[in-house]
Amino acid sequence: MSCNHNCDTCGEKCDTPQTEQPHELSRIKRVIAVVSGKGGVGKSSVTAMLAAAMNKKGYKCAVLDADITGASIPKMFGLSGGIASDAAGMYPAETPSGIKVISSNLMLENESDPVVWRGPMIAGLVKQFWTDVIWGDIDYMFIDCPPGTGDVPLTVFQSIKVDGIVVVATPQELVSMIVEKAVNMANMMKIPVIGIIENMSWVVCPDCGKIIKVFGTSKALGEAACKFGLPVLAEIPYTAEIVAAADGGKMDTEIFEYTEAAADIIESGLSVR
Repeated sequence: MSCNHNCDTCGEKCDTPQTEQPHELSRIKRVIAVVSGKGGVGKSSVTAMLAAAMNKKGYKCAVLDADITGASIPKMFGLSGGIASDAAGMYPAETPSGIKVISSNLMLENESDPVVWRGPMIAGLVKQFWTDVIWGDIDYMFIDCPPGTGDVPLTVFQSIKVDGIVVVATPQELVSMIVEKAVNMANMMKIPVIGIIENMSWVVCPDCGKIIKVFGTSKALGEAACKFGLPVLAEIPYTAEIVAAADGGKMDTEIFEYTEAAADIIESGLSVR
């Protein structure tokens, strides 16, 4: 109960969690976890937009949907149906632009069927997505983590060699506190935080074009980013175009300028060879 997940300062003789190796036919160069301290901030749409932006740069990209009970990545990319497998392992689905995706929703008979599982089963499936899926050659893999700092994010951080974390937030003050929780967890696990992306930063009036900050002046960027010295990777507005692309399964074909700067920072900070 007193574990702080930092084995360097611990005198207990317990079993240290070991990172798992990906499938022998997978060659994954960089892994980026997209996290949030709470739900409803648009983390999955940001994950999809980042993968699409890096894919546009010519990199081979993948998305591992670790939000097992709230999976939405397949719908955003227009994917449905089962997962192919053989004696060697499972194969991810692939979007029209070549982004590889694995998700619990691709394993369901109906995409609206609930996944009513307890924590150990959910964590086990996340590990399987890493160890049993034949990803092939991947330059950048983005892991869409469920919100919070519980079982699944902990499983991801302990089982997978994560190169960096992107924290997603919205402007209101409450979220600023939640951002700090996510950043503190990353620091505890000794995983670098690449930066913060603020989603739903503003809306544009369809009549006059005026920018309206529905949640007021940003607290997540003004307080949390400064406190931890983190770069702001992107400020993404709430637009009808983004919503339509997500609902229509076109997140890999409709590229938005809001994540291009974030992709540049990821590329320069986490270069692949």
